[in-house]
Amino acid sequence: MQRTGLLVLLLFVWAQAGLAATTDEKDIPYGNNPSAGHYLQVGDVKIYYEIYGSGHPLVLLHGGLFGYIDEFGGVIPELSRHYTVIAIALRGHGKSELGTQPLSNALFAEDSAAVIRHVTSEPVDLVGFSIGAIASYLLTINHPDLVHKLVAVGGPIASSGSTEAAGTEANTYNDPAELEKGLPPRFVARRNRIYPDRAVWNRLVLAMGKAEATEQDIPKEKIHAIQIPTLIAAGDQDDYTKMEHFVEIYHLLPHGELAIVPGCGHTVFKCNPSLMLDLIEHFLQQSEVPGVAQ
Repeated sequence: MQRTGLLVLLLFVWAQAGLAATTDEKDIPYGNNPSAGHYLQVGDVKIYYEIYGSGHPLVLLHGGLFGYIDEFGGVIPELSRHYTVIAIALRGHGKSELGTQPLSNALFAEDSAAVIRHVTSEPVDLVGFSIGAIASYLLTINHPDLVHKLVAVGGPIASSGSTEAAGTEANTYNDPAELEKGLPPRFVARRNRIYPDRAVWNRLVLAMGKAEATEQDIPKEKIHAIQIPTLIAAGDQDDYTKMEHFVEIYHLLPHGELAIVPGCGHTVFKCNPSLMLDLIEHFLQQSEVPGVAQ
């Protein structure tokens, strides 16, 4: 099979190259927007999601614990000009309820699949970041009929791909007070806006700690079985996942592309939203893989 590769090696970061968003767009409260927000009952919980724009459906799955819908605020305005953007809040995060089931990436994937089936009858383009990327792999593997193209950003498939820093942080998830000590003030302020009830945040931390301790690797053969076009993207300074692990995932994919974002750590959507937007739009708009059923 013919493989394509997209390796971004830029000598500078487009810090000032930005989205042509209006003042109103910049002020949209992504993740807490009554005009765009919806709920879907999935099992014992209500899953929250927001819809923007029109066109082919594009689903966004944010990162776990520290992540939320608002981390896509730098790309939603432009994406929503060309796509129906469906931004889903992972179970227990933000306005989605936690419920009683143990959290897992597989459960996040099943919740997201339920929302997709509820919102659209078309296969979606899927963009997942961090834990949202892991859930995106599982959603694509378990529900191949739901996904047209996949963009997985900063998400590992195995614990062997994680850095020592990631393991150290995960060890604090069983103690919300200890985790609190390492959080920067700006994050604490954002966290308090999303979770004004500290007890809700503490329950999420503990639930994610249990999930991290029991999470299983995604078998390599299942990644290799993904037949849709898939873009792997990551910052060249990602401090949660080893760079060689992203390359390993790329080589497993029959129709994979790889983009390394220069000058960025794990949170590439915050570091360089304009470049991430360019990468996503270029990948989604290029022609399909010959011989692959769409």
